[in-house]
Amino acid sequence: MLWRRRRLATDSYKTGAVGADHAGRMPIDVSAAREFMAAHARVLDRRRFELLTDETRGPEGVLAALDGYRNADGGYGWGLEPDLRAPESQPGAALHAFEVFEDIAPATAPQAAALCDWLDGVTLPDGGLPFALPVSTTAGTAPWWASGDPAVSSLQITSVTAAAAHRVAVHDRAVRDHPWLERATRYCLDAIAALEKPPHAYVLAFVVRFLDAVHDTRPRESAELLERVRRFIPADGRVRVEGGTEDEALYPLDFAPLPDRPARALFSPDVIAADLDRLASLQQDDGGWTVDYLQISPAGALDWRGYATVRAVDILRRNGVIR
Repeated sequence: MLWRRRRLATDSYKTGAVGADHAGRMPIDVSAAREFMAAHARVLDRRRFELLTDETRGPEGVLAALDGYRNADGGYGWGLEPDLRAPESQPGAALHAFEVFEDIAPATAPQAAALCDWLDGVTLPDGGLPFALPVSTTAGTAPWWASGDPAVSSLQITSVTAAAAHRVAVHDRAVRDHPWLERATRYCLDAIAALEKPPHAYVLAFVVRFLDAVHDTRPRESAELLERVRRFIPADGRVRVEGGTEDEALYPLDFAPLPDRPARALFSPDVIAADLDRLASLQQDDGGWTVDYLQISPAGALDWRGYATVRAVDILRRNGVIR
């Protein structure tokens, strides 16, 4: 998904296979995860899981599934962001579209550049994206999406969307050269430099992921800002989500999911190892993973489980827990 195409052949994706460095860790049942996806996940995440675990699959299936959420304006809506189910194109949905464009690397899709065109059209004068645009219906939509101010830039949504776009830009020149990405990047760098106190947990995590993503093209500035935000992250990497559910928190792998990237330097190897144990242990009896944040609608809750299962398997694989 990130940086280049990394997928495993089906015959090497065996139930209970664990990396040699993690022989004592709870085994992951990938077959059960596959069955969970077949039984419960939306088509898009089933296609993403297929692309992740079967090297014979090309990008056509996952792109066709993504197109079901696409609007004529080049943006995405229709519940691509599971807690924002209105049909209108939204910045929050753009993030998830870019994740699919990461998945298909090194292949590219013209929809990615078209999405940049749409984002350029809704970006505010300071270079930031609004948290959300007006919706025609609030049914099944979280209140924070429905009440978003379209006239105010959001570091949270701009940083996470730009981070995903930068990861696509590694293999897609049309995204890399698009003027929207430079506008959004400059806004994020300036807004991060202005942080004086710990931001909300999700803002903090997305800022770290953004700085990690831009490191290859802006190494000095990203390194300086990563060091600046380090003071906001506790040593154990657990950050409580203010205003969330009783147990909702972010963990080291939410900040730095990839090995051998700059963001990993924010955490000790023992902290990362413990968090890999935590993520592995969250596989449920039905084979899927779940989430700890507020459930807005039954459909959205199930969509999140499919999404979380793809994410968990991908992170555990990249970190050598699954071979």
